[in-house]
Amino acid sequence: MPIKIPNELPAVKTLNSENIFVITENRARTQDIRPLKILLLNLMPTKIVTETQLSRLLGNTPLQVELQLIHTKSHESKNTPRSHLLSFYKTFEDIRREYYDGMIITGAPVELMPFEEVEYWPELCEIMEWSKKHVHSTFHICWGAQAGLYYHYGIDKHILPRKLSGIYPHRIDHAGSILFRGFDDVFMVPHSRNTTVDRADIERIHALKILASSPQAGVYAVSTEGGRQIFITGHSEYDADTLHREYTRDLAAGINPDIPENYYPDDDPSKPPLMTWRAHAHLIYANWLNSFVYQSTPCGPAEIEQQLDGCCEGDDD
Repeated sequence: MPIKIPNELPAVKTLNSENIFVITENRARTQDIRPLKILLLNLMPTKIVTETQLSRLLGNTPLQVELQLIHTKSHESKNTPRSHLLSFYKTFEDIRREYYDGMIITGAPVELMPFEEVEYWPELCEIMEWSKKHVHSTFHICWGAQAGLYYHYGIDKHILPRKLSGIYPHRIDHAGSILFRGFDDVFMVPHSRNTTVDRADIERIHALKILASSPQAGVYAVSTEGGRQIFITGHSEYDADTLHREYTRDLAAGINPDIPENYYPDDDPSKPPLMTWRAHAHLIYANWLNSFVYQSTPCGPAEIEQQLDGCCEGDDD
């Protein structure tokens, strides 16, 4: 089934060229199907790139997905045209009375700042608190995962000696994890971050389960019981050339970055990188949508409200 996105969103052309089944708003109105309502809080400065990456993964499943894009009102994006935001994005105030089957909170390039110093931190905290009563399952990515672990459980991030950048092998820690159903014994995931969370800090919270990790990249996937909150420290949604663009950007800025690990053939940046994580990227989002959103969500907004009424993260204790 297709992903339903706004008629003129730039992602439509890209996804159609990749044979990802996209259905525009006009066509969706002719179908009598309740799609899964997914809210995407896009905190990345390159919003068009990120919304395309995630639409690609959400659209490649048997489920129909209706994607709603929102951005923070308390921060003005300098890298996305205001016309794009006005055409395709809403703010939290626009949707706060709505209910969603799932929500994705992206990463953001603010990881070296204390959480409380991030311009939109109060607004993000309000959205994360709201999600307890209005979203069936929330999927946090990279800095979004660190922010969620900090807000919900008081788990702080720690600065790494050097930026973690590359494609790293991972293994499943929690046997039988539905989120990793169908995964190989070893699977590759991109990481690009300057901070990390400690396994010991997570293991002290009995409401959390570590689902997968990497010897080099550390904890990768964490979940509450039932998957109401899922925290992913890597970037399985990255395109093949995303790390290359980040590497050349940092070179041009005089940062002297390390060559991303396990990325370029022979560690030679002049050679096109090989994409070794595409299949698992599609699978993790398909598993999330199918098992933690579609199969367990109520059949409509009223039922979502009834189910989540009185619930909070403490219910996982």
